[in-house]
Amino acid sequence: MSKPLTDHEKRKQISVRGIAGLGDVAEIKKSFNRHLHFTLVKDRNVATPRDYYFALAHTVRDHLVGRWIRTQQYYYEKDPKRIHYLSLEFYMGRTLQNTMINLGLQNACDEAIYQLGLDLEELEDIEEDAGLGNGGLGRLAACFLDSMASLGLAAYGYGIRYEFGIFNQKITNGWQVEEADDWLRYGNPWEKARPEYMLPVHFYGRVEHTNEGPKWVDTQVTVQVCFIFFLWGTNAPTRIVIPVNFDLFLAWEITTKTCAYTNHTVLPEALERWPIYMFEKLLPRHLQIIYEINQRHLDRVAALYPGDNDRLRRMSLIEEGNPKRINMAHLCVVGSHAVNGVARIHSDIVKTTVFKDFCDIEPEKFQNKTNGITPRRWLVLCNPGLADIIAEKIGEEFLTDLFQLRKLLDFVDDEMFIRDVAKVKQENKLKFAAYLESEYKVKINPESIFDIQVKRIHEYKRQLLNCLHVITLYNRIKKEPNKKFVPRTVMIGGKAAPGYHMAKMIIKLFTSVGEVVNHDPVVGDRLKVIFLENYRVSLAEKVIPAADLSEQISTAGTEASGTGNMKFMLNGALTIGTMDGANVEMAEEAGEENLFIFGMRVEDVEAMDKKGINLLVFADYEAYISCQEKVNELYRNPKEWTKKVIRNIAASGKFSSDRTIAEYAREIWGVEPSDVKIPPPNEPQSVRCFKD
Repeated sequence: MSKPLTDHEKRKQISVRGIAGLGDVAEIKKSFNRHLHFTLVKDRNVATPRDYYFALAHTVRDHLVGRWIRTQQYYYEKDPKRIHYLSLEFYMGRTLQNTMINLGLQNACDEAIYQLGLDLEELEDIEEDAGLGNGGLGRLAACFLDSMASLGLAAYGYGIRYEFGIFNQKITNGWQVEEADDWLRYGNPWEKARPEYMLPVHFYGRVEHTNEGPKWVDTQVTVQVCFIFFLWGTNAPTRIVIPVNFDLFLAWEITTKTCAYTNHTVLPEALERWPIYMFEKLLPRHLQIIYEINQRHLDRVAALYPGDNDRLRRMSLIEEGNPKRINMAHLCVVGSHAVNGVARIHSDIVKTTVFKDFCDIEPEKFQNKTNGITPRRWLVLCNPGLADIIAEKIGEEFLTDLFQLRKLLDFVDDEMFIRDVAKVKQENKLKFAAYLESEYKVKINPESIFDIQVKRIHEYKRQLLNCLHVITLYNRIKKEPNKKFVPRTVMIGGKAAPGYHMAKMIIKLFTSVGEVVNHDPVVGDRLKVIFLENYRVSLAEKVIPAADLSEQISTAGTEASGTGNMKFMLNGALTIGTMDGANVEMAEEAGEENLFIFGMRVEDVEAMDKKGINLLVFADYEAYISCQEKVNELYRNPKEWTKKVIRNIAASGKFSSDRTIAEYAREIWGVEPSDVKIPPPNEPQSVRCFKD
């Protein structure tokens, strides 16, 4: 008679180890059926395409969750140093296809769904873009999470689960109209609520002084629920020990050793200054602490610069005026052990202009970490044709070491490779042209230059300059209708902040110009103008692989870095741009002769700015038009154009977010990337690295 199992042995049967893997087509079909019937409670007679999408998403998530639990167990056992990445935005886009690719499940899922009589692409298109961000900052954070996972860092992202995204953009009579982005109306299969970690968050109230010290009392309390958003390979949330009743100065020392600050902009309006009256009402105890921090900070500055009252004023966390304001950027600098910009030119401006006084005192605190993008989403997912022909030439190591793309320089003169690159680009253009005809009811010439500018609508990004070029082209065609012109399709996409009237006027101008140009029979298909409505991650994945020309034309010294420029470069578009942000480093990597660089440099802009002239649309107009003529000239020679494309792709290695995160890890966070491969639940382990 067998010995009865102990309670401990019984509980060991509750294990992730016995769960089957999903790389098998038959297992995927079984899991899909199980989720359709038992998770969604539907059968094929009533199931909608959205139900099928959810069943597939849950099927893929099962595989992800098993790895997630294994990772949680591993870090619980090993207790490595953790990284906690705080961002108000994580612009994730869609998750299903990205997860299938990263887990190596796409082919098996495609076959399983095909055998079930469904279409994988149709199911992928049902997924809503996660409304957790609105632009470059959020997209950068999403790329960083991908790279943290890829590099095996014990990292986790913390953000806000917005019930509604930024907004859905509709263009009505040429004007932007905002509609609610109800991205959660059907639920989100990639998240898991954790109500057991519900936390109280306090606002308002007053500070009461007691024998034990200041107490924050009579507050209004809101209750916040924790959600886990599953990403491929993402590491588990971990404990943060926060002692209470610490001495303020000891607590501040711990804080500064723990926190690091990344500055993402030099624009004054984006460096927030919060009114004291608002802060005092909402967070009275926090305001007292900020006053204490500021006093200690100013005492230190005064000791270093006796009698320099102007420096004290410039460096104070509290700005005098009516009303008084808290300079949040100054608070970040004072409260962090490291401060970095996100491109070399931006970091130089941060050190010499924005935070010069702080850099004078602690120059070692300031660093540069040039931004990057994940090649898993921005090449393999969105441009599989290009990824395939690259892999045929140099292997697949570039997926985790983008510097391997340098090997493509050996094939710049390879006739077959030149043809293959050009063919992939044309296929992407045809596919996007079909999308435009379907969605926008406009037919474009796929042989034309696809001239793309997609980014937030803002004066400093100079969509106005692009619009002036369109008007110039139109006038030239009208003046000489029989002259041969290089055909061009100009596309602008991006959202204007709801309260930013000038940005909305720029959209209206561009759509109005498009109305005239697109309906002029004299122009025909030589020039088309299209505003890409509701620009978002899933639309970017369509348009970027199809682009011939990438417009990166911000006024020099205003764009911190940019990441769209990197995405276009990696996908075989040539860049027309100013020496601003990461454009400078792109020109260094590829050679300035392989980009179309124009316009004033930072020092020229600063000189003009002192005269009260900024943004410089007209000042750069002539140089921009002249540079666009060089674009036309090169486009007439497809072979030479494609050679420059190959050189740009080969030079993209520096702009992987894997490189960026490895630099953060080693030089700011004090951790090393790990190559430990934690096996999925269905695979045996050669070495026991954690308790099951």
